[in-house]
Amino acid sequence: MTRRGWRLAAVTGMAVLAAICASGPERSEVVRTASDLGPLPADRYDYTPQDYQRSQRASALLTRQCMAERGHPDFPLVPRYPSNPFVATAVSTDYGALDLATARRWGYGWDPAKTLALQPKGRRMTNAEYADLPACNAEANRRLMHGIDLKRDWLYATTRAIEVDKAVKRDPRLRAAWDVWSRCVADQGFTHYPDPVAAYTDDTWQRDGDGNTRHTKRERATAVADVTCKRRHHTAELWHAVRAQKQAVDITRHRNRYTAGLQALRMYRANITEVLQNLG
Repeated sequence: MTRRGWRLAAVTGMAVLAAICASGPERSEVVRTASDLGPLPADRYDYTPQDYQRSQRASALLTRQCMAERGHPDFPLVPRYPSNPFVATAVSTDYGALDLATARRWGYGWDPAKTLALQPKGRRMTNAEYADLPACNAEANRRLMHGIDLKRDWLYATTRAIEVDKAVKRDPRLRAAWDVWSRCVADQGFTHYPDPVAAYTDDTWQRDGDGNTRHTKRERATAVADVTCKRRHHTAELWHAVRAQKQAVDITRHRNRYTAGLQALRMYRANITEVLQNLG
C-alpha cells in the first residue's frame, strides 16, 4: 500500500470509528480494559461471566445430588481431587495490553499474589467418589442442556467468531492502524511486531505454567511502549469499531442462526434458574 493509500485507509477507519462510537454508550477517555470500549453486537448472543458462575453452582448442586444417589451422601459442593492436579491458566485479551499502570509494574503478566488459578475448596474426595464423579458430571451437563440442539444452536455466535475475526484481521483499516502502532513501538527501540497480540504473546516473556511472565525490565518497557502507542493512535478504539462492524454484518447475514443460538442460550439460563430454585 502506498503512503497515500495508507493515509486514506487510516482516515476512513477513523471515520468509521467516530460513527460507531457516536451511537454507542459514553465511556471513559482512557481505555484500561476491553470493557471500557463498550459492548459489541455479538455480546448478547454469547455466554457471559455471570452465566459461567451460575452454571458452575447449578452443576455442582446437580452433581452432589447425583453422588448422593450413588451412595455418597456427604459429597462436598466444591471438593478437592484425590491428588492435586496441575492447573495452567491461559492469559489473553482481545486487544493486548491496555492498562498503563499494569504495564509499568507487571509488563504482560500480573501480580503473582493475585493468581488466576482456582484454589481448591472443600474436603478432598475419596477414590470411590472420584470413580463415580465423571458419570455425575455428565448427568448434570445433560440436565443443564435439556432442550438444546448442541450441534446446531449451542453458542452459535462463538462458532462464527473465528470467521468474523479473520475478516477483522483482513480489514485494511485495522491493518493500517496496526502498522501505525507497530512503527510507534519500533521507533521507541522495541521489536517491530505485526500487531499488539504478537507483542503480548511474545515467547521472549517466558510465561510459566500458570501463564504469568518474568516481568523483566525489557518486557515492562515494551508493554509501556505498547500501551502508550495504543493510546496515542487510538488503536484499540479503531480495532473495536472494526470488530463491531464485522459482527453486525455477520449477524445480519445469519440472522436466523444467531436467533436460534440466542434461544438456546435462554433455554440454558432457564434450566440453570430451575436447578438453583429447586436445589440452591
